[in-house]
Amino acid sequence: MHRRRYCACVLCAVAAAVAYFVLFAGAPVASAADGPVSFIRDVAPVFQENCLACHDAKKKAGKYDMTTFEKLLAGGANGEPLVPGKPEESELHGLIVSTEQRRMPPRDKGEAVPKDKAAVVARWIKEGAKLDAGIDPKADLVKELRVRWTPPTPPEAYRFPAVVNALAFTPDGKFLVAGGHHELTVWDAAAGKLVKRVRTRAERAYGMVFLPDGKLVVAGGRPGQEGDVRVYDLSAKGKAENGVEVLDGVADPKVLVKHLLDVEDSVLCVAASADGKLLAAGGCDRAVRVWDLSGGIAAAKLDQTVENHADWILGVAVSADGKYLVTAGRDKTAKVWDLKAKESVVTFPEHQAIVYGVAAPAGDTIFSVGADKQLRTWKPGGEGKQVKSEGGHADDVFKVVAHPKQPVLATSSADKAVRLWKSEPLQAGKKLEGLTDYAYAVAFSPDGELVAGGGYDGQVVVWKVADGAVVKAFNASPGYTPKK
Repeated sequence: MHRRRYCACVLCAVAAAVAYFVLFAGAPVASAADGPVSFIRDVAPVFQENCLACHDAKKKAGKYDMTTFEKLLAGGANGEPLVPGKPEESELHGLIVSTEQRRMPPRDKGEAVPKDKAAVVARWIKEGAKLDAGIDPKADLVKELRVRWTPPTPPEAYRFPAVVNALAFTPDGKFLVAGGHHELTVWDAAAGKLVKRVRTRAERAYGMVFLPDGKLVVAGGRPGQEGDVRVYDLSAKGKAENGVEVLDGVADPKVLVKHLLDVEDSVLCVAASADGKLLAAGGCDRAVRVWDLSGGIAAAKLDQTVENHADWILGVAVSADGKYLVTAGRDKTAKVWDLKAKESVVTFPEHQAIVYGVAAPAGDTIFSVGADKQLRTWKPGGEGKQVKSEGGHADDVFKVVAHPKQPVLATSSADKAVRLWKSEPLQAGKKLEGLTDYAYAVAFSPDGELVAGGGYDGQVVVWKVADGAVVKAFNASPGYTPKK
């Protein structure tokens, strides 16, 4: 099956919906069959999934904005789209069910609206095309849907593997946290045994970082629908289920200790300064938020929002001296931002391809990786001049992380490998094998003795940094049994 380079990391909304039904077959789905159709419960989700990509506040295809109920009724270039009580005379319904060339969504934008969902829209129009009581006609429908959405319970056993987009060792180095489907999973790093599951609102975790106080910050979201940054206390008490401790990271304030950000699409990366006083996160909205954590996570304050890229932010780092914010973008550049002066310092354009990841283990040296298969090192000052470029991977390089104590780096790649590098001077080291698909995640243990990689097929491998020996390999999808 063909995969775009970043499809596993940022799925489109349609793919996300498919994944939901694959993993949660049999789960109840909201239905309007037994009573009056609710606009916000039954109809608005149909429009969100099939129409808003072209009819949002920015694109307004056909001068038609569907982001509020008021604008939905007002219509666009072709006039009013609805005739309450008469779906057969309503242009909006006609476009949804049309088999002609002109339809909604357009043929080159996606599949037709499923017949059962089109029927719900028809019923709603026939019943008068009414808005639910208590909802402001001017309210943003995406936000209204987000508020009302309840995340599903993760499956007891996965039927298909969960993509591992993010990994983090716990501060004591004994456990490894992986992103699952609407959950975080915690594994004994040496034994590969599942010890804890933390339910989350986010469908996917794309970035993780532990703060000095032991709290875990996670960036994630539901592709095309919402993104968030949340902080968890994994030491909180949960309930035992089949020998595994289960924590509620959605509603339990002892587990979910801070909710820092909500946006309309996934947050793809997160990083903290070495002293834990600054936190930065970026994603699909092309912005990086920087929080001041000097007063502790409970008193976190948004310090600045940096909009320095023309496309998604795929990687972020705070330099070791806390002076610079370094970012990697889908716009084929890496950039440096002066956090104190709050101004752009330099743009590094040498990759000439998507830049996926950055690391800044020293204040005067930056490392970046991307779709050009190269690991590049350069200086943040002056013109951002490249110092050296090395190729050691056979395919796109997704992540680069710095060893906590030594001048060593680790990278993960679409060539199914993690590689170690000397950083001073830059030189390729051991190739760590054992993963069986695209390697999206890589992380060092706090003591630097271990490095772990995770991939598209859920596989996680832990190696010794000293000699590259495999400590443990396992699939980070609870209960999953590979097909033979």
